[in-house]
Amino acid sequence: MTPTLVPHHPARDWAEIQERMLVPLYEAVYDRLGVGAGTRVLGLRCGSGLALLMAAARGARVAGADRDHARVELARERLPEGVTVTEEPPEGDTYDVITAFHTTDALLPELAALTRTAQPGATVVLAGWGPPERCSTEAVLRVAARLADRRPALRTDLEGLVAGAGLRPAGSGRVACPFGYADEGSAVRGLLSTGAFDEAVRATELSQVEKEIEEALAPHVRADGTVWMPNVFRYVVARVA
Repeated sequence: MTPTLVPHHPARDWAEIQERMLVPLYEAVYDRLGVGAGTRVLGLRCGSGLALLMAAARGARVAGADRDHARVELARERLPEGVTVTEEPPEGDTYDVITAFHTTDALLPELAALTRTAQPGATVVLAGWGPPERCSTEAVLRVAARLADRRPALRTDLEGLVAGAGLRPAGSGRVACPFGYADEGSAVRGLLSTGAFDEAVRATELSQVEKEIEEALAPHVRADGTVWMPNVFRYVVARVA
């Protein structure tokens, strides 16, 4: 199979292709928490800002933080004037809801630091992949672990992060977030933009990673050339004690 030769612009590919796949997750969480007019929302690892934009459309006051400079710049372009998006979590402000829709175990230090100063009763939401048997994309993501010569680590211990940050568990939920792409090229670009393949690209070559992603996508390519992968994501709700 010929690898997909496309420009590699991870931040823009995330904004234009991949980020929308998690819209059902964002909506479900906002509905559950009643995010609306007057709610103060902070998005950690906010990416290019789509979740914040959706909260702002509900009337919430929003701010975001992400360590990826390119994504921060895109978020600033798309969010309303007056919304602050920074590369470090803001200090000195209080929030009703703190979200981390793209949670990894590496989030713990900044999460713990932030929640130590958060007001009691504030809600924190962490999200990650659901059960392996309900995530079609898992087999594709295992390509990343194999090429990077490391053990697969696709599951983030959400409850462990809650405990480590000194938060009080307050519930959980699951949301269907299918990944759908116009073609294989878009699927490859979208998946590369997640960051899951960064180590693999450094360990091999981009063209090799693209080729192996395409091979792993083959079972999910439909007759019309589109790519469809049903997935379930999981989130946990916690409170600042």
